Amino acid sequence: IRGYSTSDEVTKIIMDLSVKLGKTPTEVNDYPGFVANRILMPMINESIETLYNGVAGVSEIDTVMKLGMAHPMGPLQLADFIGLDVCLSILNVMYDGFKNPKYAPCPLLVNMVMAGKLGVKSGEGFYDYSESKKAEKVSKQFSK
Repeated sequence: IRGYSTSDEVTKIIMDLSVKLGKTPTEVNDYPGFVANRILMPMINESIETLYNGVAGVSEIDTVMKLGMAHPMGPLQLADFIGLDVCLSILNVMYDGFKNPKYAPCPLLVNMVMAGKLGVKSGEGFYDYSESKKAEKVSKQFSK
């Protein structure tokens, strides 16, 4: 991330060091959410909205994204692994930074975080992690 005052020299040193460490550096500008979170968090939030509105269940949403979009895991499972509190925090930073309603967190996400359902780290989120760290069972809250 190139800051407002980052020199070309410092940027080159960091890019070269990254390559030496076997990484693939990519320079982006300093904005709320950078690149990955600006793309990922609205997708996760819309997945939660889709569940909240009753369009589809947890496993159906994740299955569509895994099979239809070739994602290695569904967005709800990914949210559980990131941490629902972390997702909420990132969305709030982007909403505050841009004042764009597309970043406003879904009420379901807010309620789950307030209830302490944070995903893997709390043992329950969209999936139940009480017996293992694998998302094998949809949380009772979302089971039919």
